[in-house]
Amino acid sequence: MNLTKPVRFVSPATLALVNAILFAGLAQAQSTNAPAAKPRGASSPVKLPTVVVTGESETDATIQPPFLPAVEGTRIYSGKKTTVVDFDALPSIVNSNYRQAFSQTPGLLVSELPNPALLSLGSRGIGDPHETQDLLVLRDGVPFVVDLFGYPTVYYAPPLESVDRLEFIRGGASLLYGPQPGGALNYVTHLPRRDREFSARTQHIFGSDSLYSTYTAVDGTVGRVGYLGSFDHRQGDSFRRNNSDYRVDGGSLKLVLDADRDSRWIFGFDAFNADSGEAGGLTHGSVAPLGGAVLNYGVDRAATQNLFDRVRVERFSPSLTWQRDFDPGTSSEVKMWGGYYRRFSKRQTDTGFGTISAVPLADGDGNRDNLQTLHQYYTFGTDARVRHDWSAWNNDHTLTAGFMTYYSDSPFTVRRGETPDAETGALRQQSQRGSAYGSIFAENKFTFDKLSIVPGFRLENIHQHITEQVNLGTGEAVTPKAVLSRDSYVDVVPLVALGLAYDLGRGHGAYANVAQGYKAKQYTDAVPLGTTDTISANLEAAHTWTYEAGIRGTPRPWLTYDTSIFRIDYDNRFGRVGANFQNVGRSINKGWDLALEVDLLGLYDERTGTVGERDLAFSLYGNLELLDARFESGPLMGLTPQYAPEHVIRTGAMLRSKRWGKVGLMGTFVDAHWANDNNGLFVAANPASSGFIPAYMVWDLTAELNLHQDKVSLLAGINNLLGEDYYSRIRSNGIDPAYGRNYYFGVAVKF
Repeated sequence: MNLTKPVRFVSPATLALVNAILFAGLAQAQSTNAPAAKPRGASSPVKLPTVVVTGESETDATIQPPFLPAVEGTRIYSGKKTTVVDFDALPSIVNSNYRQAFSQTPGLLVSELPNPALLSLGSRGIGDPHETQDLLVLRDGVPFVVDLFGYPTVYYAPPLESVDRLEFIRGGASLLYGPQPGGALNYVTHLPRRDREFSARTQHIFGSDSLYSTYTAVDGTVGRVGYLGSFDHRQGDSFRRNNSDYRVDGGSLKLVLDADRDSRWIFGFDAFNADSGEAGGLTHGSVAPLGGAVLNYGVDRAATQNLFDRVRVERFSPSLTWQRDFDPGTSSEVKMWGGYYRRFSKRQTDTGFGTISAVPLADGDGNRDNLQTLHQYYTFGTDARVRHDWSAWNNDHTLTAGFMTYYSDSPFTVRRGETPDAETGALRQQSQRGSAYGSIFAENKFTFDKLSIVPGFRLENIHQHITEQVNLGTGEAVTPKAVLSRDSYVDVVPLVALGLAYDLGRGHGAYANVAQGYKAKQYTDAVPLGTTDTISANLEAAHTWTYEAGIRGTPRPWLTYDTSIFRIDYDNRFGRVGANFQNVGRSINKGWDLALEVDLLGLYDERTGTVGERDLAFSLYGNLELLDARFESGPLMGLTPQYAPEHVIRTGAMLRSKRWGKVGLMGTFVDAHWANDNNGLFVAANPASSGFIPAYMVWDLTAELNLHQDKVSLLAGINNLLGEDYYSRIRSNGIDPAYGRNYYFGVAVKF
């Protein structure tokens, strides 16, 4: 790929089509609604419909509304920007393809890997999406990051076959779940079915590059106990020539006691194991240090840099939830979770940016070595909440409050192996790390006819400690010396938020929110892993203020829209200047989000007066985010933050039928952007490593077709339909090429 070629933007015709559909749809909705409008008096305001979102079984194909309700369970969403991705509305997503999962969600950037065992998501230019470090991810309200603050990365995610819907909350999520500045993404998994004692489902998928993916689940309810057990397995070779294979095995068990009673218990247990090769990075350059090998992207994008590098992950996590409905206006929920997380990686030491050195780095024996890094995490957390509805001033109001605690114990070691494929070696680094965290929080929804005002408060108390027991250096040229040091970090952070919501009538609603966020230092911010890395002595935590205002609604059964503007003031951002990790200044990220879906057949039925429920729906959708992000102060002033493209646009069409299935054509358009904060200023020695990601456009075609009485379904698809040559991810070792055109097909059977 030539870095000098013109940046490709989405065509003006596509943008014109999206805008034309939006404005035509809104105009039609208003004109259609106007004759049917009823007189409204001040004493009887019309409110938006109240929707109670409950857990669904896999057999329940109810499509939830695209926005979360004002209040659900023990949580308040009024005034917050929310998006619901209900997988019942999409063809089955195979191999956890998040480009397709977020096809109708503006603002989420997927940093794509050929290996589906890892999850890398970003939002609105808030940091590197690598391993989703700036976005809080949860499963049924329980965080599943490795370590909540010390190492907030994601090496596990629930298989999408087990997920009913995704809930993405921006802005005020920092008060709702925790302070991560990028928002919160909650996976809501299926519950056991309650109409039968036993049912089962299994699917088997085959595809390009030896892909095999299978998911099997059994569930039912016997007496007072519901059960759901599942097993997930995925394996493949990816398209890289060597060492890009992966294998994922996961299992889960969920037991629900007294689902229909005032007090209920939910027990869950997850087990996960993954082993993935890391083929390494490529370059656009032509010169390697010390006369070594150059892996040029334009010559061979399937080339392999590392033949033996691996990442292995194990995770075991039990959870227990108690829910109690004291009366129709008062309820509580307590979640407890914990478990063990193990991450092991081994990586050879003689590589650069898309290059391999001709001469092994000297450690005295002339061998090509590797470094083996082992993280272990023993964690325990609780989240307790209560909701109480109360009345005053002729209106009903809602109070939610609670507390959260979290503890982790995290031993860490680095060893050096004598060969690139070594599994063990001499100890080089060892440290003992841990975190203790507690928070209290409260929000209250004050309602005054059509207006809701939601103030919120959260008090964070974070304590991290690191005892470095051994540090002999991780580079070959370092003179070994023993180091013993201690570092402790304590911070108490108050956070506030204010949300507003207003019922505009006729299915439209306005919302606004201002909320603080917070990003604590990580373990690696206290002890650098590389021998050339340095860390600023006065490193401070980062803080955000997020402002958002918008209008959304479903004014007609065939039209859904959400449009909003936002501004994120992000101070003390973490980043690098050269090899030094430090606070790189303040950025202002501002932009516009738009999401729209129009069911053309529903519109036709309404215009022609067709009576009755049609089995078929044909929808066009479009969503976009326009983003302007700049550093306003600090050493990078005037530059663009990493992974902050000026536009991300998704558009496509969905054909749905209850009788025969679903077909989707999904397009993703991402503008050119940088993979680093310095925009290539500090890479004079190797211009090829500037970190520039050209614009790209990817189309996917997927189908889920019923073959026999909703019991047997055919699953098939073509990912990257047009064979786009692109990459969306650059790491320190080079360019990580994205998957070209690939295929899959399979079958799903229900009993």
